[in-house]
Amino acid sequence: MKRILIIDDAATVRLYHRNILEAAGYAVEEAVNGIEALEKVMQTPFDLYVVDINMPKLDGYGFLKEMRRQDIDQAPAIMVSTEAEADDRQRAYRAGANLYLIKPVKPAELLIHVHLLLGEVRA
Repeated sequence: MKRILIIDDAATVRLYHRNILEAAGYAVEEAVNGIEALEKVMQTPFDLYVVDINMPKLDGYGFLKEMRRQDIDQAPAIMVSTEAEADDRQRAYRAGANLYLIKPVKPAELLIHVHLLLGEVRA
């Protein structure tokens, strides 16, 4: 079963994404900021990351940059944010994001991108 880590300081957003992903058959874990996420990643890597930008302690950009520097199996990351500026999108890609989505993400849209990034072909 593919493992996905949701990193967001808002409990409602984590629950929203968790419900969508678990209903689709994924194992989901959560982190409330980039520091907690890095600790989990260093214990055991995940197959995909769903990352918020604005978080306390270590934001999404900082988390991705630090994770991408680690000598671990790298997995795709979807950055999900309320920030809709072109500069935010560019910063996300420079930090190591594979995709940038604007909140709120519709369940079907999130799952299409998750399946593609995980290399799962769905009929």
